[in-house]
Amino acid sequence: MPLVVSDELLLSLGMSEAEIRLELAFLLFERGRCSLARASRFAGVSRLRFQKLLADRGIPIHYGTEEFRQDLKHLNEVGLI
Repeated sequence: MPLVVSDELLLSLGMSEAEIRLELAFLLFERGRCSLARASRFAGVSRLRFQKLLADRGIPIHYGTEEFRQDLKHLNEVGLI
């Protein structure tokens, strides 16, 4: 489902579409509605960048089962385990 934000709203908020997506990703992650991976994809930034932005805002990172599985898969793929 595409997310449509009117130009009028963007102008009145003084925010770009990318900033709105990032704010929504923060909110969804903080409320436990999105995993770290999904929220960072939605925001259009890397997981590492998203983690840094969360830390800058004082939002705790919930390291869940999904992230653990993805990290294990990545470590396996690069031959570290």
